[in-house]
Amino acid sequence: MPRRPRDPGVPRTPVQHFGAELRAHRDLAGQSRAQLATKIGYSSVWIGQIENGKESPSKEFAQDCDTFFGTNGLFFRGWEWIQQVAELNLLPPGFPDFLEREAEAASMHIFETMVVTGLFQTPEYAYEVLKSGKKPEVVERLVVTRMERQQILDDEDPPHIVAIFDEFAIRRPIGDTETRRGQLQRLVELAQRPEITIQIVPAEAGGYPGLAGPFTIMGFADATNVVHEEGHHGAHHLNQPDAVRHFALQFDLIRGAAMSADDTLEMLRAILESL
Repeated sequence: MPRRPRDPGVPRTPVQHFGAELRAHRDLAGQSRAQLATKIGYSSVWIGQIENGKESPSKEFAQDCDTFFGTNGLFFRGWEWIQQVAELNLLPPGFPDFLEREAEAASMHIFETMVVTGLFQTPEYAYEVLKSGKKPEVVERLVVTRMERQQILDDEDPPHIVAIFDEFAIRRPIGDTETRRGQLQRLVELAQRPEITIQIVPAEAGGYPGLAGPFTIMGFADATNVVHEEGHHGAHHLNQPDAVRHFALQFDLIRGAAMSADDTLEMLRAILESL
């Protein structure tokens, strides 16, 4: 059976929904596009594009619509919805689910081989990591999302984190000298927090279990632990008991190859001083 044609009058996206709301409120107010454009200071052509779902509204336009129509934040909430969906569409498959779990985790065991984990990155370092093959405005939105994730580190009851890095992840020259210095200073500061432990697997460790790749084990107060793995085609999660036990054992073995937290802090300071 052929698929039924989609009704073009039914909003399918947040942008189309915003446009439909705008048209409905304009009609209810008895305003033509030209009249509305004159009163709120935008072109009638642009208003028409928004109503037809062809253009995304600006934050200022949404606020101006709320003021004009007296809609108590309706259009601003519509704009926020557009931004949220846009950010999710930029993220790799499986990553939005990870962000939700990360925000609820009571503990995290993080292992990284290539770069500093996103939860610890500075904005400048994150921009350099994310910028390859992307438009600047896309990178900026991704950086904002990454920085928002870090709010959990300053919660009243922050998660307990053990983060282990391969030495090459720390020494890799991401960005200019100021970017590298800023990132190392951030790690030194985080390493001194009581709820965060940072350790480095030194280069002289040679082969060790972590060479298979990075992963994160998230622990929850009232739910099964979850393992998060990332790849080129997105992220996936494992919560089967056998899989979780396997990665917990791997983490213990990796930690056995790592320097102590005190020696790691000393190395971080030495690298910082050398730049």
